[in-house]
Amino acid sequence: MDRLANTVRPYAWGSTTAIPELLGTAPTGEPQAELWMGAHPGAPSRVDRGTGPVPLCDVIGAAPGPELGAATVRRFGPRLPFLLKLLAAASPLSLQVHPDLDRAKAGFAEEEGRGIPHDASHRNYKDANHKPELLVALTPFDGLCGFRTPDETAGLLAALDVDSLKPYVDLLHARPEADALREVLTAVLGADHTAMAETAEAAGAAAERLAAEDGPHRAAYAAYASIARHYPGDPGVVAAMLLNHVRLNPGEGLYLGAGVPHAYLDGLGVEIMANSDNVLRCGLTPKHVDIPELLRVVRFESTVPAVLRPEADAGGEEVYATPVEEFRLSRQVFAPASETPATLPTGAPQILLCTAGTAVLSADDGTRLTLRQGESAFVRADERVELGGDGATVFRATVAL
Repeated sequence: MDRLANTVRPYAWGSTTAIPELLGTAPTGEPQAELWMGAHPGAPSRVDRGTGPVPLCDVIGAAPGPELGAATVRRFGPRLPFLLKLLAAASPLSLQVHPDLDRAKAGFAEEEGRGIPHDASHRNYKDANHKPELLVALTPFDGLCGFRTPDETAGLLAALDVDSLKPYVDLLHARPEADALREVLTAVLGADHTAMAETAEAAGAAAERLAAEDGPHRAAYAAYASIARHYPGDPGVVAAMLLNHVRLNPGEGLYLGAGVPHAYLDGLGVEIMANSDNVLRCGLTPKHVDIPELLRVVRFESTVPAVLRPEADAGGEEVYATPVEEFRLSRQVFAPASETPATLPTGAPQILLCTAGTAVLSADDGTRLTLRQGESAFVRADERVELGGDGATVFRATVAL
């Protein structure tokens, strides 16, 4: 068992207080957006096995079999296939979508063949992997996920009573679903910048007004108004209005597969994803937006966001079921002064994150490791560990093989 020393990423959209409050540390005054737990080379966790802190990716690289287990190495190679995070949003993240595995491989090969540097601002594919992800709320959490039906969106836009939105309303009514969504998103992102800035500002002001009234879309209008305040004049303000607004209660999850446009807006959560950096942006960002490639990746179909609630197994472990092999996320909740530990499975790598109370890990050799709120540990595939807790909530991340 290894206690993890983790890196905080200070992205501008991050909360200045949420992660420090969970960790019990003093705020720095700077945004603390994400706390990374894993072996991503951009900010790997560090472990100390008696010779000083070493990046977890180096530890795994030196002995992938014992660290990851034979099945994980066979399926994913000598690397940890997932990344676990604490994510704390105080303002909206970019509107974005992730490619499926086939498109990630092809897009990466194409850009490699064209000699585009990996750190180039216009590069789309940083690696050849897909990036499915799961967010579980620790506080009330707001986001956007998937397209609303064209008819519903047409009604929402029409209620804003903004003249420059009326052509989009007409398109949404006139065309079949996939064509309507594609044509409207293409028109929004490709519009004249000055004209779209005026439309976005007018739409944001109208959403602010409707958010103050009772109505079926009040919460959605409030979310769009907030986006407009944070990103004045951005085409993504109007693009965001095509998407479902969703609010998660603590403990609820949201799975995001390939091709689904989404954005996190506000709140603190535990996020797990396949270990990839492939993001195609649709707006709400100063970064590169590749419209042709984006349109190639987006799934133009309406969806109802499927809010996940964990299902308990016979041992009391609550599992968030997702359809991917790279990760499996579960939660164990222990009563105060609990005396019944859970024996963790072996054969695969695990990261344990304590988000409440105090957790205790006990190994066969008598070693004990205490995790307090916000602390995390890596458990090798070849270790047998028991997990107990005193009023603890512990998230367990592993692979789903």
